[in-house]
Amino acid sequence: MVRYCLIGPTYPYRGGIAHYTTFLALELQKEHEVLLISFKRQYPRWLYPGRSDRDPSQRPLQTHAEYLLDPLNPLSWRRTLQRVKEWKAEVVVLPWWVPFWAPAWTILGRGIKRLPHKPRLIFICHNVLPHEKSTIDKLALRAALSPGDGYIVHSQADAEQLLAQFPEAKLRVTPLPTYAALAVAGDNKIPVKVPADRPLLLFCGFVRHYKGLDVLLEAMPMVLAERDVHLLAAGEFWDGTKPYQDLITSLDIGDEVTLLDRYLTNEELIACVDAADVVVLPYRSATQSAIIQVAFGRGRPVITTDVGGLPEIVMDGKTGLVVPADDPETLSKAINRFFDEDLGAKFEPNVKNATANFQWRILVQALMDIS
Repeated sequence: MVRYCLIGPTYPYRGGIAHYTTFLALELQKEHEVLLISFKRQYPRWLYPGRSDRDPSQRPLQTHAEYLLDPLNPLSWRRTLQRVKEWKAEVVVLPWWVPFWAPAWTILGRGIKRLPHKPRLIFICHNVLPHEKSTIDKLALRAALSPGDGYIVHSQADAEQLLAQFPEAKLRVTPLPTYAALAVAGDNKIPVKVPADRPLLLFCGFVRHYKGLDVLLEAMPMVLAERDVHLLAAGEFWDGTKPYQDLITSLDIGDEVTLLDRYLTNEELIACVDAADVVVLPYRSATQSAIIQVAFGRGRPVITTDVGGLPEIVMDGKTGLVVPADDPETLSKAINRFFDEDLGAKFEPNVKNATANFQWRILVQALMDIS
């Protein structure tokens, strides 16, 4: 039994990384002692483009945590270090996903390495470098992650980026685990009305330019020339819906597309995935995708792009289809092929079998190996 201190977002914070932290804590608790330290405040309001960073789910994913850390308050960093020292954590796990955390993580990481009981420091890198890069990102990465004793990433693409900065890093690459446990029991209802007489395509998650919703919209007329389908694009639009509404109008596909501009609760996300025939994620860049793991956890195939770690997770021709990024014509052909060849029925058993490769115990084993 190992004493793990896990630092990161958890309920009441929302989103894929908060869910990830909670899933990992729950899995570690099965065999180890776990102290989960979370945030008194996650982001300052002026920095966070979403409407809220709190989870509105009726049945949220949660576990016990101590809320000590404020990324803008150095006194809270000291209190966090003191708590790690008092608890005598043998392994401290820090997540990394955006350079905003670099100042706090730099001080915490160096402080952890100076603690008298000498805990191991492991970084789990959700994104080694952000999707929308700036000139200081590599400097922030090196400052924050240099004290690490080991690193876990979820794609070969991220492994290459990390090794470019830390060539001697002790590193493990393990797939992003399943989010199937978000499928809590209950009467989950899709939060908007969509046609029931045609196949449903689903695009969901936070909507940002790099996720390629505009590419999917541009593919829709070519899909609709072959068959009637409906597209539901659901999630919080961080840059507003107007560019997408204008594109929908110019393409004259307003009757075939529903935009739902709001964060999906766990219950709503599950209902949307369950209602879909296929989840379509035409990302321009990516490391991995929690939405793919939600889809697979519910037995739904995925059509996505050959960027980052996505083709490592979606097996082209077995659990979904993988196409080039930023290519509406090829995307439309893949969607039409999916229905022409009834690939949903063919992929379903493969999707169910693939979930065995995405269990949280695999991540925990990698964490133990590297610790």
